[in-house]
Amino acid sequence: MIDAWLVIPCFNEERRLDTSAISELLEETALGIIFVNDGSTDQTHEVLDEQSRRYPERIEVLDLSHNMGKAEAVRLGLREACAKDARITGYLDADFATPPAEIIRLLSLMRSNETIKALLGSRWRHLGSRVERSNLRHYGGRIFATLASAILKMPVYDTQCGAKLFRVTGNLRAAIGEPFLSRWSFDVELIGRLREGMGQVPGYELTDFLEVPLDRWMNIDGSKIGALDMIRATLELIPITNALKRLRR
Repeated sequence: MIDAWLVIPCFNEERRLDTSAISELLEETALGIIFVNDGSTDQTHEVLDEQSRRYPERIEVLDLSHNMGKAEAVRLGLREACAKDARITGYLDADFATPPAEIIRLLSLMRSNETIKALLGSRWRHLGSRVERSNLRHYGGRIFATLASAILKMPVYDTQCGAKLFRVTGNLRAAIGEPFLSRWSFDVELIGRLREGMGQVPGYELTDFLEVPLDRWMNIDGSKIGALDMIRATLELIPITNALKRLRR
């Protein structure tokens, strides 16, 4: 029985989508994948369609008519996962920078501890780990993460790691009920919504969150995020700050 559906947003990933990594991930038999094809203009649809034929019960492809951005692709994918009555959902990047073995390890942690409502993978470079990031992304990420932590009022080391898991609750459903304000920094916005609550739905306690350092993370060539995008993501923290202030009131 599938108890976890993970979302993988895809935009023009024909050349980068690692089908062997998909097979490795699906060695975890209680796991399904929802690929969100975000208006790709290459052969991504054909690659995903082939994968769904290989695993008809465990892979679903959600095709968007045009490119809506990663934030909306992830949100729509999470809503689809919740509609499947999943116990756990989450998302990861199509390049599998977080390897399948790490995703399965995080899932095991989530399943073994019912008190965890949101589990965040963290790219913390430390002895014994293999976290490979360019200097630009590492140091730019540290500046961004420091700002994000202050805005969230949470001691989060890495908000932008593309490996996150969530227990399906009313709080999560409320948090993804409406589009995000941000295109690049939606991770911060989602964490903030979960923490502060939405409408009549109360937020999570700090103890409901767990941040887990990854043992392995690889910087994959062909990333669509450049220096200009990092600046845009940082500027998006301004409307997110204002939105979270309104929720706190």
